Amino acid sequence: MSNQVVPREAHPYAFHVSGPRNFTLLNWRDLIISSWKDANYKRTVIACFIQAVYLLELDRQEKRTQENARAPNWWIPFKYKLKQTLIDVRDGSIFGAILEWDRSAALANLIPIRPSGAPRAVLALRGTLLKSLTMRRDIEDDLRFVAWESLKGSVRFKVALEVLKLICDKYGSSNVCLAGHSLGAGFALQVGKELAKERIFVEAHLFNPPSVSLAMSLKVIGEKVEFVWNRLRSMLPSSSEAQVINDGGKTAGVGLKSWISGSGLKGASFGVTQWVPNLYVNNGDYICCSYNDGDGTREMVVEKENKGPINGQIAAKLFVVSKEKQKFLEAHGLEQWWSSDAELQQVIHNSKLISRQLRSLYTATPSQATQGKPR
Repeated sequence: MSNQVVPREAHPYAFHVSGPRNFTLLNWRDLIISSWKDANYKRTVIACFIQAVYLLELDRQEKRTQENARAPNWWIPFKYKLKQTLIDVRDGSIFGAILEWDRSAALANLIPIRPSGAPRAVLALRGTLLKSLTMRRDIEDDLRFVAWESLKGSVRFKVALEVLKLICDKYGSSNVCLAGHSLGAGFALQVGKELAKERIFVEAHLFNPPSVSLAMSLKVIGEKVEFVWNRLRSMLPSSSEAQVINDGGKTAGVGLKSWISGSGLKGASFGVTQWVPNLYVNNGDYICCSYNDGDGTREMVVEKENKGPINGQIAAKLFVVSKEKQKFLEAHGLEQWWSSDAELQQVIHNSKLISRQLRSLYTATPSQATQGKPR
């Protein structure tokens, strides 16, 4: 009996059970052709790192030790190690982690240097966990976003922003990657945006970011009321008023779009100084599907980067999954993003929601624009 091989745990969260299939293990060949240059590989690894953060918290709740913890198996195969966990002081839960390139583990596989495209450090943020020990604070932040479309009032926002600044100072922003899923993607988007205001641009991968909020709904309703009111005014009989209203209608039309393009965008030159987050959404996920709402000029492309405003709109990379008869939990789940059958379409988005959320980055005054230096 003592010579029998003990089978690996068949828990649903075990890496060999629910982790990616047919992914490439890093080896010396990556020094020539880096796997990290493959967008599918990068998406898979980053999604696995976020899954590791979920499991770090579950391991903590289940009082697992280093010997039987599940989380490490989700970063070890990719030659990374845990550098630091981010703790919510309200309940002691783990909501994020810094994973760092593990040079020693890489050397053991004859990889003396970090492959091109592999970040030195990744800040990964998890989403909501419906477990009793952390559910209250997770839902509190969920409701914060629903009510205000902002997470700045949360202690997690402050901690994540401070940590991200520290690792950018340590490794250089070009060597750092920011990632999150669901609520964690909401934090990542807003934290990355804060750094971008200081002209510190970090590669970001946001999976199923929340797009539904009361604040956004009220704003949309207000814009529709304004549009209807201007149309009614334009029907008044006075010719002089009609002339004024026609001019006002043009102004109103611009006003309705001003939150998309933002003032001062026209003629601006962004080049490589623009923050271009990567957003991954599923049309069957009502929490994030609003990111795929455009203005009717959506265009599907393959492996084409969109690094500048299109028709005055602000750029991002939007990857969309569309599957029929998919349950919400599957559409919102993280596992789909490392699934081998994931069929992604990259969209040149013209997304109103993306444009509105990022517009403040490009409406700074000249004095603000000169503050801060790229790192």
